[in-house]
Order: sequence, then C-alpha cells, then structure tokens
Amino acid sequence: MSWMRGVTCQVKEWRAARARWRADMERFKVEQRAARRSGGKMPEDPGPPPTGFALLPWLLMGMGAFSNLLQGKTANPWIGGLGLFTFNSLYIYVTFRAFVKEAREARSTKVALVLMGLVTCGLALGYGGSWLYFFPLLGLATGAVLRGPRLGQIGLGLTALAAVVSFVRAGWDAVNVAYGTFLSTMVTAAILSLSEAVRELRAAREELARRAVEKERLRFSRDLHDLLGHTLSVIVVKSEAARRLAPRDLDAALTQITDIESVGRQALTEIREAVTGYREGSLTTELDRARSALSAASVDPVVRQSGAPLTPQNEALLGWVVREAVTNVVRHSGATRCEITVEGVPGGHVRLTVTDDGTGTGAPATGPAEGIGGTGLKGLTERLAAAGGSLRAGPSPRGGFTVAAELPVESADLASAADLASSSVATAPREP
Repeated sequence: MSWMRGVTCQVKEWRAARARWRADMERFKVEQRAARRSGGKMPEDPGPPPTGFALLPWLLMGMGAFSNLLQGKTANPWIGGLGLFTFNSLYIYVTFRAFVKEAREARSTKVALVLMGLVTCGLALGYGGSWLYFFPLLGLATGAVLRGPRLGQIGLGLTALAAVVSFVRAGWDAVNVAYGTFLSTMVTAAILSLSEAVRELRAAREELARRAVEKERLRFSRDLHDLLGHTLSVIVVKSEAARRLAPRDLDAALTQITDIESVGRQALTEIREAVTGYREGSLTTELDRARSALSAASVDPVVRQSGAPLTPQNEALLGWVVREAVTNVVRHSGATRCEITVEGVPGGHVRLTVTDDGTGTGAPATGPAEGIGGTGLKGLTERLAAAGGSLRAGPSPRGGFTVAAELPVESADLASAADLASSSVATAPREP
C-alpha cells in the first residue's frame, strides 16, 4: 500500500501549495490596494503554484488513438487499450513528480520515464498512425523531468529514436513526429526551468529583505545598548560625584552638573544619529569621554595612542570598544587605575587594549575567552569579526581585567605608518 501513501502525501502537498497560494494572493491584493491608494510601485502577482495539472491537457494528443480503439480500427484492442492506459498512467505519474525537485530526481521517476519510452515505442511500432503522436508526449515528460546539462544529448537521442520508429511506420511523415518530439522536449524544459528560476529568485529576494530587516534591527539594538549603557553610567557617576562635592565644594559640584547636562545633550544627538544609521564614532572623542568618566569615578586614566591614522570605520569600531570597556570599568571593576593603549602591531593590524587593576566586585567571575562578557562585549565581538578583527576579554595575569581588540589596517594607512609613528600621544593621569 505504499503507492496509496504516496498518493496521500501528494494530495497533501497540493493542498498545502494551494493554501500558500491563497495566502499569497490575499497579501498581494492588500498590497495592491495600498499601492493604488499611495501611488507607489505595484506588487508582483504571485500567480498559481506550478503543478502537473498544467501538463494534463496535452494528453488530448492521444485522442486519435483512443478514437481508433472506440471505432474498432485497432487490431488487438485489449492490448491497445492496456497500452493506452499504461502510457497515460505513467505520463500523469511522471509529470506530477516533475514539479518537486526531490521527486523529480528520484530513481522511481526515471524508471517510470524509461518504462514510458518502452511503451511508446511498442505502441508506435505495433499500430503507427495516431499512435506515433505519443512521442511528442514522451518528449514533454522528458523535458519536464530532465533539466540538467545532459538534456540536449537526451533530447537529440529521443528525437532520433522517434524519427527511426516513425520512418518504419509512416515513411517521410516521420519528419513531423521527430520535429514535434524535439520541440516539446526542449521547450518544456526551457519554460519549466525559467519558471523555477523565477520562483527561486523571488524567494531569495524575500529572504534577503527579511535578513536586511533583521540586520537593521540588530544594528539598532546594539547601538542603543552601547549608547545608553555608557551615557547613563557616566550620568550616574557624575551625579554621585556632584552629591559628594556639594557640601564642601559647590563650584566643583556645579562643574559635574554642567558635564551631566553636556553628556545628556550629546546622548540625544547620538541617539538621533543612531536611529538614522549615520553615526560615525570618533576614537579621539571616545578617549576624551573615557578620561572624563574615569576621573569622575575616581579612577586614574592613562591613555596612550600611537601608530598610523585609522579609517573612519576602524575608528568607529574601536570607539565602541573603548565605550563598552570603560563602562564596565566604571560599573563593575572597583579599580583605581585604567590604562587605554592604541598601537600598531606587526602584520598590518591596530590593537586597542583597556586594562584596569580592579577586583571585579559586582561582576561575575569569568575566565579568559573570546568575546566574553555581557550583551555589549558579545555584540562588539560580532562587529569586529565582521570587519576581520577579533576581541578578547578576561582577567589579567597580574590582576584586574583586560579587553583587547585587533583590526586590520588598510594598505594606504600602512604606507604612511613610518612617517606617523613618531606622533605618539601619551596622556598622564588627570585628577577629576
């Protein structure tokens, strides 16, 4: 009863395809009405799902043979009727399986196609006349199933077979049968291959659009996390500093409050830029903010920067690393000193290292690993990996915590590295 299960599965696939088509049509109609109201671009009509029903009308080419059976013009009508039934059954089986790639490439489909060819040759040699037109139907089924690089050779071989058999039974009329066989084979394969390619391209376009939306959503969530996490941490630290300084040094407290206002205004600007996707971070700006945030948290900042100038993309990525690492130092480390180093390394890379001497109070202990940490460090690991770089974060051998990022530097920058290597900037610790 395996054939019954196969028929049941095929019917379920037809119903599922029909349901998907109806859903696509409903979505198409909604989009079409919206496009008409807004005057935008009209959506593409998805069209009905391709099935073997599109090839069934070609069986009418065998009506001449069926008519001969009914009129008693065929010798051994029981053999002819059995052959006609067998051919039609194999044709329906093969053509319906031709629209599912796995079924089309299955051995059972190719065996059925060979049996169909044997039945066609037997009926054509035995009866001739209208029975010769089963060769174009055989070519149609062959073109529907075999769409690979060997289709040309198989099509020519089938055409030659049809010509020889038809010449034996009908003389020079074999030219028409051979021509019809070749045309049905090649045209069917070309049309179905083109239709399948269009469907695959449409599916690929929809998948690319979906991935683009997911990528933009991920970009925005990362930017928002990095922006708000750092900015709010700086505001909290400076607010605590202002509260401590207010009883004994009102001017210093007012300075901290002014910084809070400046940080808040800058955060609003950065969030607007992040929403539109045009924000390009500046490493120098992030280093200045890191000094200010660390100083306000009573952490001595030491910043060293040397090497060739970086591209805006590299500066933006390293700026995110500085922002995230300094935020973690302020929040969790309990450190008294933080060193930030930007330098060129052999192999055409730039390395950023953020090291503190803290005990890590308030943060879970972790061992050295690639891209460890919370959401921020994981997001930065993915960003750097996409740019060909890497990020490592973990406890330092001498105590404290270290975040190290490496990025490749473009060749144009490497060429000028020798001239700019002397322009090192070493900033001494600055009191808040």
